[in-house]
Amino acid sequence: MLEIKNLYKKFGSFAAVKDVSISVPDGAFLVLLGPSGCGKTTLLRMLAGLELPSAGQIVFDDHVVSDGDKNWSVDPAKRHSGLVFQSYALWPHMSVRGNVDWPLKVAGMAKFERAARVEEVLALLDIGPLADRYPNEISGGQQQRVAIARTIAPKPSVLLFDEPLSNLDAKLRVEMRTELMRLHRATGATTVYVTHDQIEAMTMASHVAVMNQGRVQQFGTPADLIDHPETAFVATFVGTPPNNMVPVVKNGSGYKVGGRHMPVRPPAEECLAMYRAEAMGMAAKETATTLPMELVEMSAIAGRIMVTGLGRGLRLTAILDSPPKASIGDTVQFELPPEPDSWFGPDGERIR
Repeated sequence: MLEIKNLYKKFGSFAAVKDVSISVPDGAFLVLLGPSGCGKTTLLRMLAGLELPSAGQIVFDDHVVSDGDKNWSVDPAKRHSGLVFQSYALWPHMSVRGNVDWPLKVAGMAKFERAARVEEVLALLDIGPLADRYPNEISGGQQQRVAIARTIAPKPSVLLFDEPLSNLDAKLRVEMRTELMRLHRATGATTVYVTHDQIEAMTMASHVAVMNQGRVQQFGTPADLIDHPETAFVATFVGTPPNNMVPVVKNGSGYKVGGRHMPVRPPAEECLAMYRAEAMGMAAKETATTLPMELVEMSAIAGRIMVTGLGRGLRLTAILDSPPKASIGDTVQFELPPEPDSWFGPDGERIR
């Protein structure tokens, strides 16, 4: 349904999006995940037709809608797609019903058909009782529902979301995640969703493209990203808590792990060892496989204890069955497993 081929976007000499290629099936829920400034919103704007690619193509349902090589793009209104903005962008002088009705009126739909579709969409988003109110008379969460209702009213084939939940409080974000997943199932529309929140990505997506510095670091299912991270960036950006990455360098006849000599056999003279938080331990005293760290955080998570330490230029996290006998600020011993879960090269690429 959606195919992106070797897409680039440059602003002057700066490349915001670099050689992105993604293909997802009809009805997929694709999340573009990455930190601020990674290029995900620029990519979404190209999908919406608000930016012209510098190179590469965008294809919707076997039809090219943007071709950067030919400097050509289909008008946004003719792409059969809908965009939900982060700021909602509702018409303040129109009621809720009027906001949802407007795109149908612009499309030339008959009045009686519009009325039926508006009522159907308001019911789907559970905002029927708000139909005669104005945007300034409803809450932020309700405004977001109206913005979504307005977008899906014309039955677009592709739905685009630009961090739609970032303005909501934590409780509403969780509730709206559930609503958006229900909406996706109900509409069947191929969905592209931009966020920097990896919890949103992991709970909502059928496919995830992790972006950094304009490039897609890894594309796959949420399980793929968790189980087999292809780069050190993905390994430390995805997952709750993130994986631990510890530098390993050759020193004489042995190797230093996090600055300490340890009995390890890395695949290269200089690399990064990844340890999952649930594989880490905490020792009562220093041993040949421990790293002394300052205890900086302790919190309960799913019936276990997450502890975080700082030291040696590292931030390490472990998931324990019980809290350590230590206080915040104390020096504790983080114990590394005999073997890392994965190895990465100095460039961040996975070795094994």
